[in-house]
Amino acid sequence: MIYGHLLALTIAIVLDYMVGDPPSWPHPVKWFGALISTLDKRLNKGRNRKWKGIFMLMIVLVVVFVPAWFINMAAYQIHPLIGIMVESILISTTIAHKSLKDAALEVYDPLQKDDYKEARLKLSYIVGRDTEQLDESEIVRGTVETVAENTSDGVTAPMLWAWIGGAPFALLYRAINTCDSMVGYKNDKYVDFGWASARMDDVVNWIPSRLTGFSMLLANRPEKAKVKATWRVLFRDAKKHPSPNSGWCEAAAAALLGVQLGGVNTYKGIVSNRALMGDPRYPLNRNDIIKTNTILSRTAFLFLLILWLGGVFFELAITWF
Repeated sequence: MIYGHLLALTIAIVLDYMVGDPPSWPHPVKWFGALISTLDKRLNKGRNRKWKGIFMLMIVLVVVFVPAWFINMAAYQIHPLIGIMVESILISTTIAHKSLKDAALEVYDPLQKDDYKEARLKLSYIVGRDTEQLDESEIVRGTVETVAENTSDGVTAPMLWAWIGGAPFALLYRAINTCDSMVGYKNDKYVDFGWASARMDDVVNWIPSRLTGFSMLLANRPEKAKVKATWRVLFRDAKKHPSPNSGWCEAAAAALLGVQLGGVNTYKGIVSNRALMGDPRYPLNRNDIIKTNTILSRTAFLFLLILWLGGVFFELAITWF
């Protein structure tokens, strides 16, 4: 079965690379979002909001996992090739390689024309921080940080969960990630209701984020620096991020680019000081967006190769023992 998952995963990556996520097409994440929004409105009030948030998360996970498991198993029962194709389509909806790169390029293209107003607008679509007053280096920083962080969340983490449990696990991961992105905030409205979603997201991303940070350094050559120095930056700075997981990818990107990420962000006028990551050997510039996209693609390719090797080793281990 592991080879079926791996073949489906490989096809899914090709599908995502070729097609991506056209906005007009139906997408499971949109359905997840609609369900979460409905439950949020009905449950996020009154007392016991933490328990209500746990209940909301459980409902979402059951509603996502059961149909995904049934569809996946039914397809394989009809014929293994049909199962692989159906599973590949389901997995492809959880991977955001193409859409992530395209979103970064939509910021890069107006920068190439020195159209900073348009670049700030495009950046505002993919980050939560205020973008209206950002200069070029800060626009680039926001883009690089987003691509780096989502190298795990949007690409390698769903790949890993698909390797473990096929399309149902990949969709389950995406549902948890969507819950966190919608209600996992530490403000008055969501600090209790979103607690379970945020903690669950931390758990399911703990291993993928670290594996992704390592893979980023293994798959890419550092910008005129010694390989040993990039690993030093990764282990030194990864834990500085307020998220227990996001820092691993951001620190890896900073180390490879030879730039410094983090600093002052503003969210609806409220200033947030983020820890600095990386050594500022070079100033951030617009070409770092292209370089970060390259880091993303190389990392995804290596990660897929590692999963294939892991699958072969797993099957051999079963045969031998």
